[in-house]
Amino acid sequence: MTSNLKFASAASALLLASTAAHADCGIESGSVRILSNDFAALHAVADWASKCASDTVEVTRNQTEEHKNIQVPALSIDPATYTVAVVATNSIVPLMNDDLIRPLDELVAEHGQQLQDSQLIRVDGKIMAIAFMANSQHLFYREDVLAENGIDVPSTYEEMFAAAEQLRAAGYETPISSSYMPGWNLAAEFVNTYLGTGNDFFVPGTAELAINNEDGMAVLETMKRMTEYMSNDWTTFDANAQTPIWEADEVVLAVNWGSRASAYIADDSPAPEIAAATAFAASPAIGDGTTPTAALWWDGFTIAKNISDEDAEASFIAMMNGISPEMMAENQDLAVWLIDGYEPTRAATGVIDGLTKGARPYPMLPYMGLLHTALGDNLSEYLQGSESAEQAMADIEAAYTTAATEAGFIR
Repeated sequence: MTSNLKFASAASALLLASTAAHADCGIESGSVRILSNDFAALHAVADWASKCASDTVEVTRNQTEEHKNIQVPALSIDPATYTVAVVATNSIVPLMNDDLIRPLDELVAEHGQQLQDSQLIRVDGKIMAIAFMANSQHLFYREDVLAENGIDVPSTYEEMFAAAEQLRAAGYETPISSSYMPGWNLAAEFVNTYLGTGNDFFVPGTAELAINNEDGMAVLETMKRMTEYMSNDWTTFDANAQTPIWEADEVVLAVNWGSRASAYIADDSPAPEIAAATAFAASPAIGDGTTPTAALWWDGFTIAKNISDEDAEASFIAMMNGISPEMMAENQDLAVWLIDGYEPTRAATGVIDGLTKGARPYPMLPYMGLLHTALGDNLSEYLQGSESAEQAMADIEAAYTTAATEAGFIR
């Protein structure tokens, strides 16, 4: 699979402003049923899609952190439970593998005049998704606390650990946080960090795993060191769980999603002084490298295959309203929008910094999800000290190879 979403081009495009017209919904009838993740930017998109509801058009939504677990079974039935699945770079792959979403070329030609070419996610020559925002994990930091302690913003993990030692001496017992909850979140941290090494996850041209090497071991060691400066409850931390400890002044350096940045600096923050002193930068590099340890993602929407053409058209038009320039203009600070007219805001600076410093895209490969699962299931024992790095890597390799062989990717 290949995507035509070029983040290097998008980085410069994000800095250019333009305008585009947007028409009324104009849907005669249909059912629009949206499944998505649960954060502010996606709430804004769903709110604007819901503006298309009428006496003859139904618009409903299910916005949940469990969306990735729901999407395949929900779209497998006929008719599908949802007409729209909002996906990211990796979560489109299982939908593609099971042939659960439809090509959008005709709908784009008829109703997608507002779209930029960078928003059209093509797989094997067909438009399979419409991207509307870029996302990435990056560094969140407290400008005031670093300045008070004479600490520069860390650009490498070694600098981050040195800063953590100073901060601990200054009274911050657990100065770092990240999303290390076992499962998807923990696996994402390995993927992020390994991308910073510049290495590939697989032997080129094959599904054979290629992470059991010096760089893979360095990633495990780096992740283990991270836990030494984190709360003892690090296994319970995902993106949402990091926010309260930040607002409670317990953490000074955090790795979190760009899509959460606006909430950290919001005018109605429960900790306004901390919000005012919160700033963002690219994720730190690993070792002697300069590449940020973060995967670049796009978020976008797909249209289910197992629905009527009427519902498919209604859903596409409603989502065009959901990602309209008008929606973006009212919600500039909620995301790094890939929408015509976007101008980067303070909340976007971390993602933009990662883009300009060469952060790599999350691999959009049909077997990457199997590796992600294997990582999520086999990292916590090592990080908690109950097994060696070598054993953890062996367990990851075994779990992945078994799954990839059963799926027919390895023969």
